[in-house]
Amino acid sequence: MSAKIERVLIANRGEIAVRILRACRELGLESVAIASDVDRTALHARLADRVELIGGATAAESYLQAGKILEAARRSGAHAIHPGYGFLAESASFAASVRDAGLIWVGPSPEVIAAMGIKTEARTRMQAAGVPVVPGAELPEKATAKQQQKIAASVGYPLLVKAAAGGGGKGMRAVDSSDQLQAAIAAARREAKSAFDDATVYLERQLIRPRHVEIQILADSHGKVLHLGQRDCSLQRRHQKVVEEAPAPRLPAATAAKMAEAAVTAARAVGYEGAGTVEMLLDATGEFFFLEMNTRLQVEHAVTEMIFGVDLVAEQLRVAAGEPLAWEQADLKARGHAMEARLYAEDPAQAFLPQTGEILLLELPSGPGLRVDSGVGNGDAVSLHYDPMLAKLVAYGPTRESARRRLVEALRATVLLGVGNNLSYLRAICEHPQFAAGNVHTSFLADHLGDFGGRAPGADEQIILGAATLLLRRPAPAAANSDPAGARRPLLWQELPGFALRPEAGS
Repeated sequence: MSAKIERVLIANRGEIAVRILRACRELGLESVAIASDVDRTALHARLADRVELIGGATAAESYLQAGKILEAARRSGAHAIHPGYGFLAESASFAASVRDAGLIWVGPSPEVIAAMGIKTEARTRMQAAGVPVVPGAELPEKATAKQQQKIAASVGYPLLVKAAAGGGGKGMRAVDSSDQLQAAIAAARREAKSAFDDATVYLERQLIRPRHVEIQILADSHGKVLHLGQRDCSLQRRHQKVVEEAPAPRLPAATAAKMAEAAVTAARAVGYEGAGTVEMLLDATGEFFFLEMNTRLQVEHAVTEMIFGVDLVAEQLRVAAGEPLAWEQADLKARGHAMEARLYAEDPAQAFLPQTGEILLLELPSGPGLRVDSGVGNGDAVSLHYDPMLAKLVAYGPTRESARRRLVEALRATVLLGVGNNLSYLRAICEHPQFAAGNVHTSFLADHLGDFGGRAPGADEQIILGAATLLLRRPAPAAANSDPAGARRPLLWQELPGFALRPEAGS
């Protein structure tokens, strides 16, 4: 590691902050965490070498406050800022302010972030570079209703109204026919303005049951651009990914090669540096189209790391320090298969409403081929102020089926009491026969688990179950310890009526 970076401020929280500080530790770098008032005792703050308190409770008062973060970097003597994902990770103005302050920004240049962050500009650049894009059209802000209808007709129905400055499903509306168009445009603009302070939207053809496949890119400042295969992120609920895997199942080698080539072309076209992801849609005919480029680390980066044996966070830091990538493309070979499930504090029985509370008991799985990236521990509070993702469970195996089975067992072994969660939903997905067969697409969850009724115990019930579990786990008499059958007895809370944790998968 170059001497330019010795101390890294992590401008984030939760599991990604923990992930980054562990990479810093392995590289011999000091880590500086930032923490809001709510996160004073959070896991990332407990594990970091140093903590800078930035006040506030909501994200808008803390992790989205560029000035507070830069002041924390100054106080701590940090040399670099790693943004993780979310919050300010894709803010071109924040990246520029980091550089203007004389600090190293761990990511692509502000110019690249700005260019790829505006979806309409990104589409234009990709078309110029020869990368296929989904048919679509810009929608001028002052266009009349008649002009909107004409533009939409040129794109074709069904279509999507999409925020130009956004992602993650915000500012997006599906439109099946012309009579829905005006209302969808108005709603998308309101949501885009609220989420991104930019009401610009555009129209894009809606592909029916496509697959969402993305290519991981690594590029240095010396002109080398590499790819690390594909990930399939088709299992989404409301445009938010739930389960991801690498490599993409049932993807012909020729198609995979063409997608990788297009992704490298896209990165070269904008002068990309660092880790990034080119997201694409793959239709039933085998055609693929550029969707967007994420100029940051992805939540699902772990599955790529598992099959390539590459630490993407460490490579981000090395590239930021000016070091060249150590590989040629031929050196990077995928081995085996990996799957990731996102553990959320949300209740599937209440339309996946985010849940809050204290974590009374958290037991995460371990064993061969398993990795858990977590941002919480026993006794931590789950706040309403931040994203409800608590951890990511990742399973690796020599084949897709072996990885799937390991993930199922990992989900069965996970215990989370005190806060509602989606464990039962994740198990239902991974045990579904169509998922096991690799028949994935972006409508999979709506088609097969749209009426999922799995319920998590309520707050009072969680307390009772947590207490019962802790009582059961008191040291047993020596005679009981010698009973193999007794050692395999299920936990008390697993035997109570109404708390089955393995509901039947949907049809």
